[in-house]
Amino acid sequence: MAPVASGSSRQTGVGHQPGVLLTFVLFCCVAILGRLAWLQLLHGAEFKAMADDNRIRLIPRDPVRGRLLDRQGRVLATNRLTYNLYLQPRLLKKGGWPALRDQLAELLTLRAADLETRRQQGARSESFRIRLAGPLTPVQVLRFRERAESLPGGEVAIEVHRAYPNGPLASHLMGYTSNITEEEYKRLEPKGYRLSDRIGRTGLEMVYEKHLRGEWGGQQLEVNAAGQVQRVLGDKPARAGKDLRLTIDLDLQLAAERALDTVGKGAIVAMDPQTGAVLAMASRPQFDPNIFSDGPTTAQWNQLNRPEAPMLNRTLQGFPPASTFKIVTTIAGLESGKFQAGSTLPTSASFCYDGQCYTDHAAYGSIGFPFALAVSSNSFYYRLGLALGPTELFKTARRLGYGSHTGVELREEESAGLLGDPTWKRKVLKEPWSSVDTITSSIGQGAVTVTPLQMARLYSAVANGGWLVTPHVVERPLPRVWLGLKPQTLQVLRQGLRQVVTEGTGKVLNDPSLPPVAGKTGTGEDPPRPDHVWFGGYAPADQPTLVIVAFGENSGGFGGTIAAPMVRALMTTWFRGASPSAAQGPT
Repeated sequence: MAPVASGSSRQTGVGHQPGVLLTFVLFCCVAILGRLAWLQLLHGAEFKAMADDNRIRLIPRDPVRGRLLDRQGRVLATNRLTYNLYLQPRLLKKGGWPALRDQLAELLTLRAADLETRRQQGARSESFRIRLAGPLTPVQVLRFRERAESLPGGEVAIEVHRAYPNGPLASHLMGYTSNITEEEYKRLEPKGYRLSDRIGRTGLEMVYEKHLRGEWGGQQLEVNAAGQVQRVLGDKPARAGKDLRLTIDLDLQLAAERALDTVGKGAIVAMDPQTGAVLAMASRPQFDPNIFSDGPTTAQWNQLNRPEAPMLNRTLQGFPPASTFKIVTTIAGLESGKFQAGSTLPTSASFCYDGQCYTDHAAYGSIGFPFALAVSSNSFYYRLGLALGPTELFKTARRLGYGSHTGVELREEESAGLLGDPTWKRKVLKEPWSSVDTITSSIGQGAVTVTPLQMARLYSAVANGGWLVTPHVVERPLPRVWLGLKPQTLQVLRQGLRQVVTEGTGKVLNDPSLPPVAGKTGTGEDPPRPDHVWFGGYAPADQPTLVIVAFGENSGGFGGTIAAPMVRALMTTWFRGASPSAAQGPT
């Protein structure tokens, strides 16, 4: 019986083996299918992208940045083409580099050691196109092209750099470009930027970056696991950026730049009072944006950061408006209803109030608004400001656009200025308002600052009959705000601003070769430094087509002797036909 039992046991063990194997096979199949599902269904798109990334390489082609043009199509910013020497390892025969290196060094008068260093550096990062030297001279480019067929693997290609043919002209308005940083690249890569890309940093280059930059192109190459090129998959041309036509008039801009040569620091804004189109915008000191194309040297960078702040656009910065602010006080008086067009106030060489005495340059007896503007009588406006009070004065200033941004494209660089009213003084200085504050504010001193662009906007409103325009340097649909000024207010202002030129502080502009000019001078104290000077005005006085504001920062002198001649220089350029459309005014 024992043998039988033993045989039965062996048969049972053999019978279980097929079941175990089947189970094992089924388990493996399920595992394989699960893994395939995980790879294909859940992560298929991800791994396909990784495979393509490993399989496909792109040789980039730079986009050409759009140009900046003046209102007549004349070039203000363009692009400079440079030629660089590259190595394409995919076209180089095995072991052929030393011979090619020596040939290139001899042909182009380059150091072989420098070429070797560049190749080794490039091979560690990107082996499909390595920059060996540049920029090349025209002679070097010609020599290479004559021998190009015998230099397989070598390539001379074009790179694009930003160029400003007029150097520092309108540099603050146009701005400059520079290479993006690694931190910016992480943020901008999804938008098509490359690590070697450039971006607008200031001015219009920054504001219209998307419009100007264009789109990278390139050649797509398929490579194997060893990195060897198998075939060309596609060739995508780079898309050039769009040109941008500005409202700036090159002739007038040149005149503004020359006029500012008379002051170390200052600003000029010229504007069409009907539309708000900016015809010239100049700031001193200036800088040459071309130095950023190849990167500023240490000496250049130190110059850009000197105390005079050449990178600061002074047309958009706030300064004490001095007597140019008297038109705000005039409007406040006439619009308040407390004064009429024919109202008069006494003037005196000395004015005392609340134990404080204030001087004036002359006494004229009792005078009206037009003559007070013409001779810039401080004592007239001291009394007017006290009669109105700070609430009415600052309410009018805000109504006229002071204390707020103008709407110009350069918003990030623009100051809103300062209207230091009683609320501001309590909050910031922790002090109560006093009569001294009212008196000084009424003549544009104290805690009041405005930008040259804000002032040009205000004088435009007087010139165009009461419309607050939106300054702009690129034509686009923009609103005008009706101020609702009384007709008699505008009449008094126009009469007074014209008298400034005919018999007051701005006689230098009473030039028979020019159309009738109207405007206001200003001289602002800035102790212990020299005074600031202003002139804001427009012409022709009866049908204005041009507003100009000129400002000298700590220039010393007076508005009528320093700023007004700058305005005359621009008006001479505009109205004597240096600009083809000057006779008709800006379009």
